[in-house]
Amino acid sequence: MADKNGFLLRIITPDRVFYENQVNMVEFNTTEGEIGVLPGHIPMTVIVKPGVLFIAEPEGEKKAALHSGFAEILPEGVTILAEVVEWPGEINGERAKSARERAEKRISGKAPNTDIAKAETALQRALARIEVLK
Repeated sequence: MADKNGFLLRIITPDRVFYENQVNMVEFNTTEGEIGVLPGHIPMTVIVKPGVLFIAEPEGEKKAALHSGFAEILPEGVTILAEVVEWPGEINGERAKSARERAEKRISGKAPNTDIAKAETALQRALARIEVLK
């Protein structure tokens, strides 16, 4: 139930229920830009774009790397159906840095037969992972 004290945030992946709790606010990237959701938000659905997920709980803030999916936003809660989402402890920093370097090389044209859109998405995912580890 939506009220000034928060709303229910559910984040579900194909493997697990990643997160389910009352929150004060959630922020994440969409294909239309960054969105911040507070209790009582207007209903909408959005496509999730790779980036950092910020969760404001009454006890403090959490962050995770959110890669892609869809979100349903209702006044009483938010449900994110995510392809992949990772807590900082689940991320290998060296692997993320290597992925960033590979994606940057592909985007710069130094790799043959590069699908630029896929390379840009890979770069966004790597940057989200690296940002969450800071």
